[in-house]
Amino acid sequence: MSAPSRFDRGHTDDLMSFLAASPTPYHAVANAAERLDRAGFRQVAETDAWDGTSGGRYVLRGGAIVAWYVPEGAEPHTPFRIVGAHTDSPNLRVKPRPDSGAHGWRQVAVEIYGGPLLNSWLDRDLGLAGRLTLRDGSTRLVDVARPLLRVPQLAIHLDRSVNSDGLKLDKQRHLQPVWGMGDDVRDGDLIAFLEETAGIPAGEVTGWDLMVHSVEPPAYLGRDKELVAGPRMDNLLSVHAGTAALAAVATDPAGLSCIPVLAAFDHEENGSQSDTGADGPLLGTVLERSVFARGGSYEDRARAFAGTVCLSSDTGHAVHPNYAERHDPTHHPRVDGGPLLKVNVNNRYATDGSGRAVFAAACEKADVPFQTFVSNNSMPCGTTIGPITAARHGIRTVDIGVAILSMHSARELCGAKDPFLLANALAAFLDG
Repeated sequence: MSAPSRFDRGHTDDLMSFLAASPTPYHAVANAAERLDRAGFRQVAETDAWDGTSGGRYVLRGGAIVAWYVPEGAEPHTPFRIVGAHTDSPNLRVKPRPDSGAHGWRQVAVEIYGGPLLNSWLDRDLGLAGRLTLRDGSTRLVDVARPLLRVPQLAIHLDRSVNSDGLKLDKQRHLQPVWGMGDDVRDGDLIAFLEETAGIPAGEVTGWDLMVHSVEPPAYLGRDKELVAGPRMDNLLSVHAGTAALAAVATDPAGLSCIPVLAAFDHEENGSQSDTGADGPLLGTVLERSVFARGGSYEDRARAFAGTVCLSSDTGHAVHPNYAERHDPTHHPRVDGGPLLKVNVNNRYATDGSGRAVFAAACEKADVPFQTFVSNNSMPCGTTIGPITAARHGIRTVDIGVAILSMHSARELCGAKDPFLLANALAAFLDG
């Protein structure tokens, strides 16, 4: 199916709404689930028995979602086609004892999550969002989406060398945001504020997973509005595209020869080693249970996995106009040039020649151009969930993504066309 038949600029508009409404991984999977609900999917509990009937289903666990669509007539050994992504982004996260302050300022104690560009969090209006756990074990999402906190930078008068010697930030001392005034700092003030904000009775919150986020909304940028600036594109851009692609395929499933899957994991930015990360058992367990629910055996499971392909979709680096020498001289990906095929011979990306052929066929089917990314030999290469997925589950995996600038900043930049080009390539891939 060609790109114009499935997505247009409205996809990018919807991406911007998705980014704004998804300040945390927990919000992101809730919003993805809502979109899948509208496409006829239904949530299943991991503690329930699963049936093998056709249709769309999804599992939510913390900040991760795995969704799949079983077409009519699918055999137990029918292979899967998986779009993999991650829901987390580098940021500042609230510590177990959040209430702090000094010299008349009230502050929130935060810890650094992942590898953020620290300077990008300075002098921004920040909100606070996350998951609250109550005494009865239930959870509530909370989002204070207004200017609540700020990490103030030191004035140049008190750091005269900052522009010549560079900004040097101590992660412990210099990144604690302020959120008010007062010398009377009391344990429990922040959580009490969030209970009141969320309409939860006082003292009911006994656990929390909270993080700060920029409240500046995503926006079109440029003379012709050909760019998009916004938070958490790494990697909610891929989560959104994968959700849209799976919903589109499920809406028109005729001729499906595989089982399309979306797997959006948490904790990629710090190694993926968690029960909701790509290095955990979640994806493998869901795929196996799908096989067994359709009456399959271990042999069917092995056959299905042997024919399975995963596209690991994550953002990549567009060539930077001010730092072109940091890129490989023969590989200069551009924004709005179509999705990237990411290659690294040391397996920091999982792509090989046969994987390239799979992705090229999907892009050709969707009438979507694509580009190739490889790192400068002098620069260490980042990695993704791709190699982890390939090694853990023994399935062929290809690393792809969208080219952006300002990766790991509190506010990143992409081309306005690339999100729906990616979504159409993913839909063609899932279509088999």
